[in-house]
Amino acid sequence: MRFGLFGKGGPDKAQAAEQSGRIKALMREIAGLPEAAAMAVNEIICADPACPGTETVILVMNPGEKTRAFKLAMAMAEVTPEALREAVSGGA
Repeated sequence: MRFGLFGKGGPDKAQAAEQSGRIKALMREIAGLPEAAAMAVNEIICADPACPGTETVILVMNPGEKTRAFKLAMAMAEVTPEALREAVSGGA
């Protein structure tokens, strides 16, 4: 069962944590982020017809900089290095 609009509730919590860690490691490598940079990765399920459905949102909080948000129109399990590269380069 999922709670609210976020896909991290219920028995899938361990899998979501694993996917989040995988995405953070990829993002750190692709964007060249320092260890001091904090990240939040969430899978959001939107029922609004204007939304893409399931979306992965990555927030990058680098000290001394504005928080940056990257959105990918896919579930966390579907995020690839190529999709992250495109998002970081501004193509997403």
